Amino acid sequence: MNFNRPLDVEPPESGHETGPAGLPPGKRRRAGLLSGVGLALVLMTALACGAWNHYAQHRQVVTTAKQSLEFVPQVRVAAVRPSAGTEVVSLPATTSAFSVANIFARASGYVDKREVDIGDRVKAGQLLAEIVAPELDHQIAQAEATLGQFKAALQQAEANRELAKVTWDRDGPLVKQGWLTAQQGTTDIQTLKAQEAGVSVAQANVVAEEAQLQVLHQQKLYQHVVAPFDGVITQRNIDIGSLVQADATSGTFMFTIMQGNVIRTQVFVPQDEAFGLRPGIEAVVHVPEIPDRSFPGKVTRIADALQPGSRTLLTEIDIPNPDGALAPGIYCTIELHIPRKTPSFTVSADAVIFNKAGLQVAVVENGVVHLRKVTVVRDLGQQVEVNSGVKPGDQVILNPAVDLVEGSKVRTRLQVTQVS
Repeated sequence: MNFNRPLDVEPPESGHETGPAGLPPGKRRRAGLLSGVGLALVLMTALACGAWNHYAQHRQVVTTAKQSLEFVPQVRVAAVRPSAGTEVVSLPATTSAFSVANIFARASGYVDKREVDIGDRVKAGQLLAEIVAPELDHQIAQAEATLGQFKAALQQAEANRELAKVTWDRDGPLVKQGWLTAQQGTTDIQTLKAQEAGVSVAQANVVAEEAQLQVLHQQKLYQHVVAPFDGVITQRNIDIGSLVQADATSGTFMFTIMQGNVIRTQVFVPQDEAFGLRPGIEAVVHVPEIPDRSFPGKVTRIADALQPGSRTLLTEIDIPNPDGALAPGIYCTIELHIPRKTPSFTVSADAVIFNKAGLQVAVVENGVVHLRKVTVVRDLGQQVEVNSGVKPGDQVILNPAVDLVEGSKVRTRLQVTQVS
């Protein structure tokens, strides 16, 4: 194959010229003109669209700015309510028995009978234990014999006094008449006085021995240990055969008895709740282990002074416990219904504003916002109690915006709240 041979090219027809695109010159001019007109139309259309978009955006900005100037936001409000006439205060406490008695031995001897044990419920006067002391019986017998001797001596002294009186009654007239000497009369008078003194001594001996015998009989009664009041035995320290001693300082501790038909509790009420507390105020006891029952009671005693260290007031409450459902030593909560001394108002906690100006709420009056400072006296969780800055019926804004200022205009929508 010969690559050096020239290609066969057909020569153009005579009388016609061709351009680079293969078009005649007239057609080329018309094509260029049409392209320029199209390009101009495209540019004009783009400019018109841009101008229209710019105008539309400008109108939208102006409209938005006007709406923002004239916009009145809608807010949720809640009414301020006066607090209840009584304030409910819940405080922790521990139950205790109304009366507690430790029973000690008052007679020395051995325990012969033990009638009760721990947990037994007893009545007043019921026998708890019996002590035997044979030597005490001997002392009583001896005291009774001695009393008999003293009574016989008293009878003898009275007889001697009567004899001396008869003698003086007979000798007195004779002494006056001179039949008997004055010495005999003096002797008779002194003898009568001596016999009267002897009678007084004998009477005193009888009284003293009777008192001693009463002491022994009382000690005999102490051999029967009885319950001082209705209650339950909570502690026992003796058993049958135990030796007990009767002593003022080291007597034998036998039983502990608690009176449980009335339960007593003591609570320390804080200073801000103590004003208004007085005897007779209603109280309710709640026990966590008995959730379906409450135990009503009353304040019976209060201290006249607050504890200086804790600023609390000692308060004592009595709770009737006829069925014994409560026991001493139980942890419980005391709910006190204390009358208010100073008025306060309840405000939703969502309405409180906290900033550099302090605690405030936004109150709406005739569509205008007014910021008011408040003083919170008690935090109830979803609500707070205030004593200044608002009045009952004021509409406060809930969850106010951070940019809310004094004098802002708003539209209100009442928030329906459930009164607890």
